Amino acid sequence: MARRTMQKQKLLYLRKIMLEKTDEEHGLTVNEIIAELKAYGISAERKSLYDDLQILEEYGVDICRTKSTTVRYYVGHRDFEIPELKLLVDAIQSSKFITQKKSLSLIKKLEGLVSINEGKQLQRQVYVANRVKTLNEKIYYNVDTIHNAISAEKQITFKYYKLEVNFGSKEKIIKKQRKDGIYRVSPWALCWNDENYYMIAYDKEAKMLKHYRVDKMGSIEITCDKCDGRAEFDNFDIAGYTKRVFSMFGGSETKVKLSVDNSLIGVIVDRFGYDVFITKETDTTFCVTVDVMLSPQFYAWLFGLGNKVKILSPQRAVNEFWLRLNETVKTYL
Repeated sequence: MARRTMQKQKLLYLRKIMLEKTDEEHGLTVNEIIAELKAYGISAERKSLYDDLQILEEYGVDICRTKSTTVRYYVGHRDFEIPELKLLVDAIQSSKFITQKKSLSLIKKLEGLVSINEGKQLQRQVYVANRVKTLNEKIYYNVDTIHNAISAEKQITFKYYKLEVNFGSKEKIIKKQRKDGIYRVSPWALCWNDENYYMIAYDKEAKMLKHYRVDKMGSIEITCDKCDGRAEFDNFDIAGYTKRVFSMFGGSETKVKLSVDNSLIGVIVDRFGYDVFITKETDTTFCVTVDVMLSPQFYAWLFGLGNKVKILSPQRAVNEFWLRLNETVKTYL
């Protein structure tokens, strides 16, 4: 009876063997396939195996044949090609919001989409660089809960945390709930910026859209109340918002006119996109007006470009930048 049951499963195991053990560089002969099936307790004859391979091909598995001294069979086309999976692996490994443990788990699942031999190429990608990773395993559940709330158009409540240093008998970094208490907002979208996940939500009390770092959220609950702020979100440009908000830190949104060295045109396009409007200032510089948040992150970005960028207006931005530069200088006197 057990033998009969295994025979019924022969096609399933044959598909498993072909997907796991074969690729364009590694084919199996009929005798090798019979040996692989035998390892699972399944007996097979050459004639029936040809029929089984034909059935798999008709089902949609790309069974290919290569002839040399003998015929070898392998799976050709797959849903994902190796270069595509390498891109996904690198994206997973470079994402700060995905923990190292989860990165390895996801990459292992991606390996299952190709043969064992091709999967080794993905394993090597795991050690590309020693990047900083989040320690918050709950972020995946946070993202899932927020997605469910967005789909149902329901408000959520949550706690928001910040990092602090605990100077006790042993100094350590701790996550502490903000004094604001429980937040209640209407979530409308999730966006990924600077390798972090952010939730875009409408705050009814403030009557405006705000953003929140998902990895700093906790105790998320979906309420029975419908979302507010549909009209505001429908007119909301997420792409433009992420261009303006440097590293997603707040500040007052302002039109800033910059004088920029011609050599930095690529830097400006990378930050603000190809649709920025520039005008010639001199033979070596151009002017550009952009919408930015006047935040510490904006000034830090500006400082990193050195004397090749200068704020022309508004004067308030010039004064703030000058003040920050002076404060920085004072720390070294």
